[in-house]
Amino acid sequence: MTQPSFILVEPQMGENIGAAARAMWNFGLDRMRIVDPRDGWPNERAEAMAASATHVLDEAVIFDTTRAATADLTLVYATTARPRDLTKRVLTPEAAVIEMRDAIAAGEKVGVLFGRERTGLENADIERSSAVITVPVNPAFPSLNLAQCSLLVGYEWFKSADHTPAETLDPGKAGFAAKGDVDTLLDFMESELDDSGFFWPEDKRASMLTTLHNLYHRMPLTASDLRMIWGTTRALARKRRGARR
Repeated sequence: MTQPSFILVEPQMGENIGAAARAMWNFGLDRMRIVDPRDGWPNERAEAMAASATHVLDEAVIFDTTRAATADLTLVYATTARPRDLTKRVLTPEAAVIEMRDAIAAGEKVGVLFGRERTGLENADIERSSAVITVPVNPAFPSLNLAQCSLLVGYEWFKSADHTPAETLDPGKAGFAAKGDVDTLLDFMESELDDSGFFWPEDKRASMLTTLHNLYHRMPLTASDLRMIWGTTRALARKRRGARR
């Protein structure tokens, strides 16, 4: 077992099962178990909602009870936002999936319980869990639908093993401008600005130059950007010289 099973407990509408399947497959999850679906199985509405994730539904395993659906699992998490009288560890989705990955790597079989659309999980379901997953949401409206909850847990699962940089910038074919080339542009600009009397009063010249240099070195300029700035700066310089003559 290389991923957790998502266990939908007594889902009421096929559309919600399909939406959950679609949310799971968005993040590479395809192990679905369904406990006593109200409208029977298979379900055409679930297939229609699942779109390109119908294989998740095709491979879903149907059980009569939560007990049966969790019988072979060694670690079970229950998703719920409501306070309970049961003593359970409460984890965020982020913390839970890290624990899941460690457990699965150690050979354990893991499942996540998702409750009914209207009433969520009952105590009889939650008591079978090892821990509770609660999503930090607006306390005045903590209810999440089946697909939303599946999506949030699935996203955290995927993110925990994803190494996508937090920010990227593609300079395209032109590539980024070399700092030396930026300095050459700034030397030209400084000369032209001196000639036009821009640096005034004189005692402000050093700080104004610092601001100018910081501006151009702070920006991630591409070689194409630099050529454009060179062209516009030279055009303005020629225009100024012509006007002066």
